[in-house]
Amino acid sequence: MPIYDRTLERMSRRELMKLAWMLGAAAVAPPILTRRAFAKPIFDAYPFSLGVASGDPLPDGVVLWTRLAPKALEGGGMPMVNVDVDWEIARDARFNAIAQKGTAIARPELGHSVHVEVSGLEPGREYWYRFHAGDEVSRTGRTKTAPPAGSAIDRLRFAVCGCNHYEMGYFTAFRRIAEEQFDFVFHTGDYIYEGRPDGGRSDRVRQHVGHEPYTLDDYRNRYALYKSDRDLMAAHASAPFVMAWDDHEVDNNYAGDFDENGTPPELFVLRRAAAYQAYYETMPLRASALPSGSHMRIYRRLQFGNLIDFSVLDTRQWRSDQACGDGNHTDCAEALDPTRTMMGAEQEKWLFDNLADVKARWTVIGQQVPTYARDMRGADPEGRFSMDKWDGYVAARQRLYARLQETKAPNPIVLSGDVHMHYGADLKVDFTNPRSATVGVEFTNTAITSTGDGSDVAPTWDATKGDNPHIKYHSARRGYIACTATPSSMRADFKILDKVTVPDLPIRTGGSLVVQAGRSGSFTD
Repeated sequence: MPIYDRTLERMSRRELMKLAWMLGAAAVAPPILTRRAFAKPIFDAYPFSLGVASGDPLPDGVVLWTRLAPKALEGGGMPMVNVDVDWEIARDARFNAIAQKGTAIARPELGHSVHVEVSGLEPGREYWYRFHAGDEVSRTGRTKTAPPAGSAIDRLRFAVCGCNHYEMGYFTAFRRIAEEQFDFVFHTGDYIYEGRPDGGRSDRVRQHVGHEPYTLDDYRNRYALYKSDRDLMAAHASAPFVMAWDDHEVDNNYAGDFDENGTPPELFVLRRAAAYQAYYETMPLRASALPSGSHMRIYRRLQFGNLIDFSVLDTRQWRSDQACGDGNHTDCAEALDPTRTMMGAEQEKWLFDNLADVKARWTVIGQQVPTYARDMRGADPEGRFSMDKWDGYVAARQRLYARLQETKAPNPIVLSGDVHMHYGADLKVDFTNPRSATVGVEFTNTAITSTGDGSDVAPTWDATKGDNPHIKYHSARRGYIACTATPSSMRADFKILDKVTVPDLPIRTGGSLVVQAGRSGSFTD
């Protein structure tokens, strides 16, 4: 890590703000701190090579994102100077009715990324946006604001997706998401994968570029490779994304300050800081998510009229290390330790306070790994439960489920990913007793591409489904979930592709679950 990166890593947010005020060296929050910028740059290649995106819709605004990267896989290829980037957002796709416009500064400290927090828009309507730099114009993106706070909403459609491994297949599922024009898209994490290329020794359809990332430039280049995919760009340009991360944005199965290889924590957090900054630079996030040292707050709350109250969690950064050395175990006493946490004390309190204050019809919790039990006894009696999932944090799960019961949060729906398979599950107070109370329903999305084409069901499904009667739907194909929320029901259509090693195949619905408001559990449709 360069001296400059190490210095910034040690500084608090207040110190960064003070430095920015003195030197004009960082865009932290509106009003943007200014310094002389190139207003009419000349690029030797197209600077909007990574597309555009929007995110975190509010009733009066959204975040608009782009990044100047004429040489995307070479750190971006921009000179170390500020550059003016003009933006405009319109009520129509032809930009005949401009709603707002302005100028942001793309700064080298943030990889020449731009995060525009637009406010003052009309609630619950579509907008179109684009950027200009010099004589260059970005593609046009579509976005949509959230409905008015507390207003009656008849219907919202959103997608749930994640685990997009570049090497394992084509991002066709993202193209199909783009075609559906959702109100928003929730990404459960594993946006990139950190592994190095294998030199063509496997049957992977594409190869990573560069070694395993450790530095800020490494992570920038890895994100640039993924973001340059046309199908992924189309998805981002189609609807606002609500972003969350999992482990591969940093390193496989990291937990808090610990990686899976035993790296001293004081060294691992340097890598994590680089990864977090690259994540911020690449995603349509608000300034409130700007990293501070080796930490970054991504847990937050969004509301969609009186229909959906959406809490986005971070189950990586603040969790306890995996029990019993990680992996799959049976009778791991450490997994039952009541002091273990998946969210950290501060985030857990924040969520539990939210649950006591939900006024919407549906209480949605978006996070990374399955909360429900996945008992693999039929396939591996000595490794029944994964220590990386909530099965390795049993007391934390019990606290969450107990809080859902205590607060009577309306119609809880949990969203998750990570496991590269579709699941729909009823959430039980006691997973060993099928007759125990159901506190909610969870929809787990499969991967966009990770682990390749997949199959109709997992090889272990027949041996394990009898021990998991709470799981109501399963598929091992790749795809995403299309959710439709109304005042009376929440419907999950599990979308699947027959192959991801062949590009541009059609999508189909593998199965559906429906949750009726006010009724316990889910039902097939």
